[in-house]
Amino acid sequence: MSETELRAKIIAEARRWIGTPYLHRASLAGEGADCLGLVRGVWRAVLGAEPETLPAYAPDWAEATRTEQLAQAGFRHLAPVAVEAVRPGDVLLFRWRAHLPAKHAAILVADDRMVHAHDGASVAEVAFAPWWRRRLAFAFAFPGAG
Repeated sequence: MSETELRAKIIAEARRWIGTPYLHRASLAGEGADCLGLVRGVWRAVLGAEPETLPAYAPDWAEATRTEQLAQAGFRHLAPVAVEAVRPGDVLLFRWRAHLPAKHAAILVADDRMVHAHDGASVAEVAFAPWWRRRLAFAFAFPGAG
């Protein structure tokens, strides 16, 4: 499959998750997902088995550990992308504050739109607005899409 076809599949799969209720540590379209569960589910649908077993994590894991665990996993399994060069189909990682590790993930589905699972809501497509752009810490392409 070409890179263009793969990116189109990633985007379509991410959008298929829209409306899935937020559920910490879950990763099942239509049933429940957190932001990492969304990325994991898209990986499974597009690429197959997940590359590693998910460790247990609490909702405040990033604050508690002060390590870039999410980004480290990205570097192990995805291709790094410069944050100023993101394209639809890329995985975006955000940090809420400059001194904290990145702990939120989304998938860019258009130059100005992303799909993410937000605590207290459901998986949604939202604007990749300046508020989000300022908090973008890392970006990655799925294998074969970069």
